[in-house]
Amino acid sequence: MQNTLRLRFGSALLVLAWLTMYALAMPAQAGSGPASPDGQHDFDWEIGTWKTELRRLAKPLSGSNEWAEYSGTSVIRKVLGGRANLVELRVEGPGGRIEGVSLRLYNPQARQWSLNYASVRNGAMTQPVYGSFREGRGEFFGQDSLDGRAILVRFIVSKISDDSARFEQAYSVDGGRTWETNWVAVDRRVASAP
Repeated sequence: MQNTLRLRFGSALLVLAWLTMYALAMPAQAGSGPASPDGQHDFDWEIGTWKTELRRLAKPLSGSNEWAEYSGTSVIRKVLGGRANLVELRVEGPGGRIEGVSLRLYNPQARQWSLNYASVRNGAMTQPVYGSFREGRGEFFGQDSLDGRAILVRFIVSKISDDSARFEQAYSVDGGRTWETNWVAVDRRVASAP
């Protein structure tokens, strides 16, 4: 029991140190340097309906290289006057069906987004990831657990063009030194928001 607590405490300290280093690398806050654009509209380009092709690693962090493929749609809507948006994901394939929502909330003081995902399968939200966009690429980081093991989570959003985007999720068990990608989605626009 004591070893488990030490391991969890050590993992928590490692995650805290890593998140602190990430926060220090983020753009300066308002008033502390050159003015930076408000990130509240970082996801505006994505509002609309998209065809989603998704690959998911069947057993993350197990050494397995078995991927499941899915196809379906993602519908993204502005909510709360554009200060947030809601993603509805519905895909299916030989591995079954994935349905979920992602609530993205913008914090104007931190100039960061939090991405909060919930699956219909279990009705629970994952731990949020936090971050922002730089030069058309969004990077979001957080911590979670997988099978009782503390992990770091990295989520990357890349706008390929006005009509295509790539989303990639990866896990790390070594404080961010190495990452294992476990979720890759490529979206192509079907319709813009009305």
